[in-house]
Formats: sequence, structure tokens, C-alpha cells
Amino acid sequence: MGITKLADLIRYEAPSAISHNDVGDYAGKVIAVDTSIMINQFRSATPSLSPLTGLFFRTLTFLEHDIKPVFVFDGKPPGEKLAALQKRAETAGWHSPNYTGTASLQTNNAFHLLKLLGVPVIQAPGDAEAFCAWMVRQGTAEAVASEDMDTLPFGAHVLLRQLNAKKDSDIVEYSLPKLLEVLQLNHAEFVDLCILLGCDYCDKIAGFGPKRALSLIQKHRTIENVVLHMNRETHLVPNNWKYKEARRVFLETSQSELPELTWTEPDEDALVGFLRRSTYVKESRVRHRMEKFREARESKRKTREKQKAAGQGRQTRMEEFFRVLRKREQSVVKGADCGRSKKKKTSK
Repeated sequence: MGITKLADLIRYEAPSAISHNDVGDYAGKVIAVDTSIMINQFRSATPSLSPLTGLFFRTLTFLEHDIKPVFVFDGKPPGEKLAALQKRAETAGWHSPNYTGTASLQTNNAFHLLKLLGVPVIQAPGDAEAFCAWMVRQGTAEAVASEDMDTLPFGAHVLLRQLNAKKDSDIVEYSLPKLLEVLQLNHAEFVDLCILLGCDYCDKIAGFGPKRALSLIQKHRTIENVVLHMNRETHLVPNNWKYKEARRVFLETSQSELPELTWTEPDEDALVGFLRRSTYVKESRVRHRMEKFREARESKRKTREKQKAAGQGRQTRMEEFFRVLRKREQSVVKGADCGRSKKKKTSK
């Protein structure tokens, strides 16, 4: 679930914390990838195919663009998340969620595939998004790639959504420092805001929309003060509300020591054999994609060398600039339209 309507809140209240880029903008950067989210995307988009196929093709595209991905898998979930996991399992028709964090056969296969591709793979001690955020805070990675917005309250300075590696794709980048500056909150206050919005680690107070929750935190600064000053008849506080435990999960998550990160050449022959056995992808298709990978990487290497020799860096194209500008203007216009429509209604 992530954080309920946080993306909408940022879009309307802090649009300057959002930028729109393409995959080439992240060349040379180490990106921590929330792998379970990516695999679930592949499973939903192409249920008839193994998600390993999508993972194979996308990873090669990252590497072609000189992105250095680090794939992080979920470990044992914190106890505060078990209720949310149970609800998801019931919705999906599963018998029970994975409470232990033991790797499934699919996860083990994904581990093996990624190692054959020559990229680092990490089993997080808990939630993958929390570990990814910790890597960014430690300076080991420069951004987190995930669709879960709770990466931000975990403290990731940069969150990338829609990092699908397609040419001319619109990757949405969120800057946590810019967001806190615009909202005039510190990180602890932002975490309390996310708990009020709704997170995976505790229930929420019913009846608080995003704008109302933001205004209350901006005024009262903590959940304790919000509860002290709100109308408890119209906004019921959940019984045994574990907001303090949720706050602790976001702010005090302990992490294990990072392994050394190394990237090596993909093992083509081993990849052919593994994908044929596990996904039934034809050898010719794998070989063809590996050939394209080598050609694309060599082409980009030569282009970078020419630019370096000419004293040039990658410059943003004018059409990219106007594309980003239009998106920001549209966000502002939508917010303004909402405001005007409300005024018209009240004037009748």
C-alpha cells in the first residue's frame, strides 16, 4: 500500500519536489531497486509469462544505460506489518502471507538470474524499501527505484517511480529534502504526517484527507498534539492505536552491514541454460538480446568518449525541458482549477 495519497499530496502541495526525467539521466548512478515491487509489476502485466523474463530484459536495459542497479529483496517483515500483509493475502486469495521472510522458489530463481547478469543482490533484514532508503542515507546508492511511497518516510533522499527503462520513458523523481523544505516540516514531522495519511504499520484516524492531515501537522507538529486538539467525536482514534510503533519502524529501523558491491560481465551461456529451463525462453531470443546489449553498450561508450574528448556533457534537449515544464504547469493548473471550482460552489 505504501502511504495513502502521498503522491497526490506532493503533486498539489509541493510540485517543485517532483522532476521528470528519462532513463539516460541516471547513467553512472547506483540505484537501489525494490525488487519485489518490480517482480509483482511483471506478474500483473504479463500473468502468462514468468516475471524472470521481464527481470532479465529490464536489467540488461539498465546496464546498457550505464545504470548500476543493486537489487534488494524483502526479508522478515516487522511485526507491525503483519495485519496489512494478512489483508493483502486475503485480497489476493492466498492462504497466508509470508511471515518468516523465507525466500520462495521464485525469489531464489530471481537471485540466481541476477547473479548471472553480474549485478549485486541483497537480502534485506526486513522490508526492502527500508533497506534501500538506508543505502541512500549511507551514500552507498544515489536513489531508490520503487513504486512504494513509504520509501520517503524511511528517509530516501531520492525516490524514482516508473523506472521502466523504456526509451523516452517518463521517470518521476521525488526529492525528499525539497519536499520537506516546501512543506516546512522536519523528517520526524513528515513521518507523523505519513502515519496520519495511512501506512502499513498501524491503523489510521478515519476522516482525515491529505490536506487536512497536512494542515494539522503543520500547525501542531506531532500526532500527540493533533489528537489533543482534534474533535474526537467526528474523528475516532483507533483502539490500541500503535502509531508510536509505526513511527519507530520509520525512524529507528536498524540495518545490517552492507556487502561489497561489484558488477561483473553477464554469463551468457549460463543465462541461456537457466532461462531455457526456468522460463522456456528460446535460446535464439536470449542470444539476440545479449548481442543487442553488447552493441548498445559499445555504442554508448563511444558516444561518451567523443563527448568527453570534445569537452561536452549530456545537455537537456529543449523538447525535454518543455515536456517537464508542461507537466509542472498542468499540476499547478489542476490545483488552481480545484480551488476555483470550490469558490464557485460556495458562491451559489
